[in-house]
Amino acid sequence: MLCAKRIITSFDMVILARTIGNRKTIRSVATKVAVQLNCKLAGEAWCLEIPLASTMVIGYDTYPDSSTPNRSAGAFVASMNKSLTRWYQRVSFYDTHEGLGKSLASLLRDALHKYSQCNDGASLDRIIFFRDGVSDGQIPQVKVWEIDQILASLQALFPGVEHKLAFVVVTKRISTRFFVSGRDHVTNSPPGTVVDSKVTRPERYDFFLVSQSVRQGTVAPTHYIVIYDTTGLKPDHMQRLAYKLTHLYFNWPGTIRVPAPCQ
Repeated sequence: MLCAKRIITSFDMVILARTIGNRKTIRSVATKVAVQLNCKLAGEAWCLEIPLASTMVIGYDTYPDSSTPNRSAGAFVASMNKSLTRWYQRVSFYDTHEGLGKSLASLLRDALHKYSQCNDGASLDRIIFFRDGVSDGQIPQVKVWEIDQILASLQALFPGVEHKLAFVVVTKRISTRFFVSGRDHVTNSPPGTVVDSKVTRPERYDFFLVSQSVRQGTVAPTHYIVIYDTTGLKPDHMQRLAYKLTHLYFNWPGTIRVPAPCQ
């Protein structure tokens, strides 16, 4: 999945004997293995029509570093093509909010450089940033330590250029649920359901999206909070993009709960 101008000569892939030992499931297993091989060889298992030219989508999440106290790791991916199926990826470490902001700015600079290499020097029109792992109480810190650092980095790279940036917080740990009420029964909301009124806050730009389906139990929506946006995209377009991105996780032939770059 990395954008690289070189031939991949070798890679590692392990398959357990018991996984391919059942004749009843061998066809399904073989199909999934073929998809994984294709992806490891920088292929694209499938794609969707994304009507946004010159757009980079970024996914970022942080995790505590179990080996070092008070240190965290940041996982960063950035799209390298129009169909959002090829990604540049990096991992960095930081120990303070200020360190997180500086690390993020550095990762963005590297991603922009790689995008230019992969697209024959083409420039970007907009950047849409999906940030996972942020609670409501942390949003003010994100605005100060992350968005401000990103804008400063863009201004340093492209002086005098007005940058179109959207920063979207993706929240999974919520108790909100939505149902479809019939005459005599209640069912889960179907994939693609968007709720952007009544239960959202009038003072901010947010929406709930049900993107995945479940065989049993209650389906959980994902909460998207757009805390910064100068892209000019309509809310409907942002919602459609978020939903389309949930189709692009190549380890699962369906939709997932969050955009693929956040998974």
